[in-house]
Amino acid sequence: MPARPSEHSASAANHSQRFDESRRLNELAHTLIPGGGHTYAKGADQFPEHMPGIIERGDGCHVWDVDGNEFIEYGMGLRAVTLGHAFAPLITAVQQTLPSGTNYTRPARIEIECAQKFLSVIDWADMVKFCKDGSDALDGAVRLSRAYTGRDRIAICAEHPFFSTSDWFIGSTDMPGGVPESVRAQTVKFHYNDLASLRELFALYPGQIACIIMEAARTEEPVDGFLQGVKALCHAHGAVFVLDEMITGFRWHLGGAQPVYGVTPDLATFGKALANGYALSALAGRREIMELGGSRHARERVFLLSTTHGAESHSLAAGMATMDFYQHEPVVERLYAQGKRLRTGLEQRTQALGLGEYVGVTSRDCNLLYYTKDADGKPSQPLRTLFLQELLSGGVLAPSFVVSYSHSNADIDRTLDVVEGALRVYQRALEDGVGAFLQTRPVRPVFRRFG
Repeated sequence: MPARPSEHSASAANHSQRFDESRRLNELAHTLIPGGGHTYAKGADQFPEHMPGIIERGDGCHVWDVDGNEFIEYGMGLRAVTLGHAFAPLITAVQQTLPSGTNYTRPARIEIECAQKFLSVIDWADMVKFCKDGSDALDGAVRLSRAYTGRDRIAICAEHPFFSTSDWFIGSTDMPGGVPESVRAQTVKFHYNDLASLRELFALYPGQIACIIMEAARTEEPVDGFLQGVKALCHAHGAVFVLDEMITGFRWHLGGAQPVYGVTPDLATFGKALANGYALSALAGRREIMELGGSRHARERVFLLSTTHGAESHSLAAGMATMDFYQHEPVVERLYAQGKRLRTGLEQRTQALGLGEYVGVTSRDCNLLYYTKDADGKPSQPLRTLFLQELLSGGVLAPSFVVSYSHSNADIDRTLDVVEGALRVYQRALEDGVGAFLQTRPVRPVFRRFG
């Protein structure tokens, strides 16, 4: 029997939360790991101090920290855990694979099987190369595009916040330390839903742009013809059209954003939900471009992707089990349904309290991101921190409201109860000032030059 989401009642809020062990481990982490963690978005500066703490384990959409505090979690694993923590079919698939080993001197059968499975789902693509994270996959897309076009410059969508840890992208952010100026100058930006801004780039850098890199959608939907217009401009100017499907893939639709919006890129990158949080990502695309990273052509070879752990068998097994579950169960439909339940409940509560202009959600039901604004209608980090603080105090860990397949009706309803309490505090903070209610320093943007 396939795993089904549990309808168990979420536990009541723990009003006696303690974070003693988390404080100890957090201090230790900062002495051992730069920033105290291996992912900036999971850093302590992104949450109220010591809330939540260091996570011990997860089950479905619930997690427990090292002090035993339980939380209903959203945006799980940076939106990678779409089915649920410790998801039974994946555990079974991985367990069956492990006794045979995980890594060999030559390719394994499972690499071919996983590629066949992937290309049966992402059926517009001719070839796929697996790796471990989104940065690797997009770096490969950049190398292929530069080799295919003989150009150096990269154009990215300014409104999309993250593409890669490599210099070609980091040099374009507000945290470019360590990236040479010459590298920073190679990346230029256009604006979402603004074809004129892209035309201007092609005019400003004629014959220089190797590729366009963007997400199909994030918080804003593409206007009619925009994505098709981007593709047409790319091809008219000899550039490669690259879609980053790290978030939209296996969330917008089983086949990603492409079938939703009716556009096919030259190259696309997938990850996150591809293996439900196991370390697996993919670069896929047209054969004539992808094959440059192979050996069956007469052109100069491209060192595409070559990672020691790129094809470890347990991650590939998790990927195949994830794709199989998606093909046999209504995963995407449930993501939309549970997200809609949460959106509707939140909007009802904000309207009832007169907070509709200050707290709300954006993006699709399957990918709810919330905003927090001050009395002047401007985005507010202190108020975001207060909202997080109150959610966490009620047992909800929600840097976003992105649901998973494991979020039950009971989980959503319990979350809405906690949200209502947080909104009442938010309402008072708008009237009396956030300082009277905030028990911690405000959270900070990931991309900042100092501190």
